[in-house]
Amino acid sequence: MADHLATGCKPKDRWRIGTEHEKFGFRLSDHGPLPYEGDGPTVRKMLEGLTRFGWEPVLEKGKPIALKREGASVSLEPGGQFELSGAPLETVHQTCAEVNSHLREVRAVADEIGAGFLGLGFSPKWTLEETPMMPKGRYGLMKAYMPKVGTLGHQMMFRSCTVQVNLDFDSEATMVKMFRVSLALQPVATALFANSPFTEGKPNGFMSYRAHIWTDTDNNRTGMLPFVFEDGMGFERYVEYALDVPMYFVKRKGEFIDATGLSFRDFLAGKLPVLPGERPTMEDFDDHLSTIFPEVRLKTFLEMRGADGGPWNRLCALPAFWTGILYDDASLDAAWNLVRDWTAEEREDLRRGAAKLALHAPFRDRTLQDIAKDVLAISRDGLRARGRPNGHGENETIFLDELDAIAASGRSPARELLQRYHSGWEYSVDPAFRECAY
Repeated sequence: MADHLATGCKPKDRWRIGTEHEKFGFRLSDHGPLPYEGDGPTVRKMLEGLTRFGWEPVLEKGKPIALKREGASVSLEPGGQFELSGAPLETVHQTCAEVNSHLREVRAVADEIGAGFLGLGFSPKWTLEETPMMPKGRYGLMKAYMPKVGTLGHQMMFRSCTVQVNLDFDSEATMVKMFRVSLALQPVATALFANSPFTEGKPNGFMSYRAHIWTDTDNNRTGMLPFVFEDGMGFERYVEYALDVPMYFVKRKGEFIDATGLSFRDFLAGKLPVLPGERPTMEDFDDHLSTIFPEVRLKTFLEMRGADGGPWNRLCALPAFWTGILYDDASLDAAWNLVRDWTAEEREDLRRGAAKLALHAPFRDRTLQDIAKDVLAISRDGLRARGRPNGHGENETIFLDELDAIAASGRSPARELLQRYHSGWEYSVDPAFRECAY
């Protein structure tokens, strides 16, 4: 299993950038959520409409639940959140063009059926009961299990949206260094992208309620992973951690077998109660890895998981932010020097402070705003050193401009939304369905 993770090592000239983002579909008529199927605008009609652009449907029990095209996919989160998992691309320019192309396709279909899509980190209006569930087998198992291990798991499943970037490494040592830097700095991304201050039509007391949700979803599979900073960290150490994360399911012949709370170690020994005598395949291990949700996740690449969903320009800014830090040796060294003496307690405090206060969160004798400015300068240096211009001769640093403005002002996107709520929006979140829609 450790060797399997190590297959992700590749020379720098083969490093790629994969961007993922989620968004909320809603009915234009009343701002309600899109059901999977039925009359009026639906998730199913969106999926079927997108096939005109060359997307191939993926079916589960005869129903479309995802789309695939040229290394990319569109999939559904439990509450119908639409997710684009982009293809691995060479530059931020390319991944941004992919995001823009996808949003144009989504808009074309949505306009025809009377739907819209919202770029926020948490559903601002709908209750949990009003939010539909998508017909994917694994989600039924997760829904039943979540209340056993935390209080906010259903909020994560059905009402949150994120933007992520997946990045490569060339060796185990590089992976470890990237992992440590990105875990420590994940609260910086949370603060800069904080965009979820509303719940059921009112302020919820957080700048990133989505980030707060992860603090009590299932602490067996979430968090800041202090062991990553310990001596001996590597592929094998991560496998040991993964084996101790309770299982969700085993997939056999298209069916999801309930294995919630069971041990993958028992599975390895042929002692899984629901499949007695059977041992896992590597595909089973990959499925298991996909059910682990720390702030940074290791597969055969590293996933940055700390940011709220938002408007198209911030969907492009997140891959730029992390690419500049992690893909240039000098920038990676500078970032490691910045965080190397932070304690596990400080990293956890930053995580929670970023969710509550965003850039105003205190850290030692500074604030997260001060750290964000330093980190953005490191990222900009890294992107400049990469020297990847677009057709107009602009390098990838152009995608950091909005983040620089946020850091300079100290005002996260959530603070801007709250100001509108208290003034121009007249204490209603309904204007968000116009002003925050794609």
